[in-house]
Amino acid sequence: MYETILYEAADRIARITLNRPEARNALSDQMIDELLDAFERAKADPEVRVIVLTGAGDRAFCAGADLGGLGEKGLAAPEAIRESAPFRLFTAFPRLGKPVIARLAGHAVAGGLGLAAACDLVIAADDVKLGTPEVNVGLWPMMIMAIINRNVAPKHAFKLYYTGSRITAAEGRDIGLVTEVVPRADLDARVDELAGVIASKSPLGLRRGRDAFFAIEGRPLEDQVAHLLGELVELAATEDAKEGIAAFLENRRPEFKGR
Repeated sequence: MYETILYEAADRIARITLNRPEARNALSDQMIDELLDAFERAKADPEVRVIVLTGAGDRAFCAGADLGGLGEKGLAAPEAIRESAPFRLFTAFPRLGKPVIARLAGHAVAGGLGLAAACDLVIAADDVKLGTPEVNVGLWPMMIMAIINRNVAPKHAFKLYYTGSRITAAEGRDIGLVTEVVPRADLDARVDELAGVIASKSPLGLRRGRDAFFAIEGRPLEDQVAHLLGELVELAATEDAKEGIAAFLENRRPEFKGR
């Protein structure tokens, strides 16, 4: 079905793999279109509760935008920005409705780092490197700065942007870009374990909670609290919440149905 990505869904987990290892999984417009289609596919599948995003091979998770393709096409006209592939990709994540885990077995640089940072959780092998090298070729990480700035304090962000240097996965964890760093041999087991834990939760609770997280962003405190209290009242009335409370009181595992 896809030419630049792989898609597999099993055991409540959708695994999406960037599959251009010969190009270090660089983001072409075709890959972005296929990624967006796969995201919608996972979102619409009631059996899928967690999405794992990774890159083929151990060399690179994603090397960012396909600069060769960008040079041939040129930049999008200002009026077409919101129709462009990068805009559609990076604004899609808040609307996915399901947790997304980035599995980093290879380096994540430029737009690839933005792609990883856009995920809810990032699990990286301990020998992975991260960076924003755009300044080295006279550019700036414009496409991903909004994403990076939501994860990293300004002083750390500016150091990445100004130097273009790569940092280790452990350094990425220390500044907020990475959730966990594990030995390479343990990467798959840890990603599977974490995805399994999340997949066992109420899909309705996960979706409503994740949506609320993004809905309150940038709003005044009073508006945030009011919105969240309203969401809590509605969520508490769902079948999943009632089942979860009953299971807790009865000391058994809940059987969530997403209702």
